[in-house]
Amino acid sequence: MIVRAECHADIAAVQSIHLSAFPEDGESRLVNRLRENAQPVISLVAEIDGKLVGHILFSPVTLDSSPSLKLMGLAPMAVLPSHQRQGIGSLLIDAGLTQCRVSQYGAVAVLGHADYYPRFGFTPSTHFAIKSQYDVPAEVFMIAELEKNYLNGCRGIISYHDEFKSL
Repeated sequence: MIVRAECHADIAAVQSIHLSAFPEDGESRLVNRLRENAQPVISLVAEIDGKLVGHILFSPVTLDSSPSLKLMGLAPMAVLPSHQRQGIGSLLIDAGLTQCRVSQYGAVAVLGHADYYPRFGFTPSTHFAIKSQYDVPAEVFMIAELEKNYLNGCRGIISYHDEFKSL
């Protein structure tokens, strides 16, 4: 299996992955909208024997009290149901976080499963006195600092790109 940057020829397969992984088409539409309207994005695919089986997208987010910080949001991520629970999501997350570091982003936010994301260095955002723009339980909105102490002294609300409002 390889994880690589998404290319234009992958768009239809990425859409199919999201449509297979989620009961509604919201995530698939979100990926397309973020590709068009949120820059820069980090979009990676997992490929096995020439077939795409997973996708992850990172797009810029902002902290209201420190808008100059370089922050990304992880969402959405999908793996074909037939290939779930095989470590593909973990490889996509690891590769995506590495790419965020290389691109000099200081932290990544995620709204996700409290038992899954901590293994990648995510901690509840309340540890940083930071909240999500969405009304969600504190334990599911998490942040991973990619640069040590990047969020030291920061507080406030993280907002995702406007395209997320369409979900």
